[in-house]
Amino acid sequence: MSSNAPRHTALDALHRSLGATMTDFAGWDMPLRYGSERDEHLAVRTKAGLFDLSHMGEITVTGPQAAALLNYALVGNIASVGVGRARYTMICRTDGGILDDLIVYRLQEHEYMVVANASNAQVVLDALTERAEGFDALVRDDRDAYALIAVQGPESPGILKSLTDADLDGLKYYAGLPGTVAGVPALIARTGYTGEDGFELFVAPADAEKLWQALTDAGAPVGLVPCGLSCRDTLRLEAGMPLYGHELSTSLTPFDAGLGRVVKFEKEGDFVGRAALEAASERAAENPPRVLVGLIAEGRRVPRAGYQVVAGGTVIGEVTSGAPSPTLGKPIAMAYVDAAHCAPGTAGVGVDIRGSHEPYEVVALPFYKRQK
Repeated sequence: MSSNAPRHTALDALHRSLGATMTDFAGWDMPLRYGSERDEHLAVRTKAGLFDLSHMGEITVTGPQAAALLNYALVGNIASVGVGRARYTMICRTDGGILDDLIVYRLQEHEYMVVANASNAQVVLDALTERAEGFDALVRDDRDAYALIAVQGPESPGILKSLTDADLDGLKYYAGLPGTVAGVPALIARTGYTGEDGFELFVAPADAEKLWQALTDAGAPVGLVPCGLSCRDTLRLEAGMPLYGHELSTSLTPFDAGLGRVVKFEKEGDFVGRAALEAASERAAENPPRVLVGLIAEGRRVPRAGYQVVAGGTVIGEVTSGAPSPTLGKPIAMAYVDAAHCAPGTAGVGVDIRGSHEPYEVVALPFYKRQK
């Protein structure tokens, strides 16, 4: 098999049987949509959606010094994460540039699962392996050990409750617990990338189809639908969640991305990128970098990544993500703009769409926040 051929998840045949439009994403053949991406998006906002996220990269870190290794390798304070909890963090280069944003789950006292973006999984694995030298810890590539199925949306707790006796009511946001769902052993995590309540279920690939079918059957009465990557992107955009390669990259530090809060200088010991990030933090305090803002179109034209943001004939920023928003009914975008133009309601801001300066309203992120 050619190394260029896309990889298939354990649910590949099922997606095709459902008539999914497939696309190559980070070397994986993934469902883009099953029918209308707008309908899929609105189902997650109002009912529930079912996602195959098996392209994400799972890396297990074990051993007496697993916590110490992760504290050194990543910018967050991972040693302070309790067993059964998860934390959003980043892995940076020595120059402070972001290699990837991650979720780290502490499964046991000396066992962690690091979940990387599909496009960066190998980079993260290589960096962790290299940074593990000298630590009594083992870094293991577990990408083939898991399928990942997410059920997201307001109806998701009820759907999952019908299939498990795990204590979902006691499961906080950014926490995970081992359990059984529809007879399938799973790590049940209350995490997601949609802005809604929901769960991500890490299971053995051999169990993925059984679990998907059980969730489909349990969710049918309340309107659950299968969802592809296209609506996942518009959902995370409305929720103001960054996407690597768009809002995050090696050319930006967490401080440039407005996410300096994930960097924990107060933790014990050195960590990769500390000196560069301290300098970036000081720079950001003295001379604010461009700020990530929301833009809402006054017209109908959709801004795309790379389009210039303008004001008074001057380029003041760049769009990082843009799409029609099914929830707002208007095109929206995230963009990095000069600090002087970042305040919500700033007048005179536009996006250069093929030579025409389309007017946009500057708003604070996120565009959408669910009612608790």
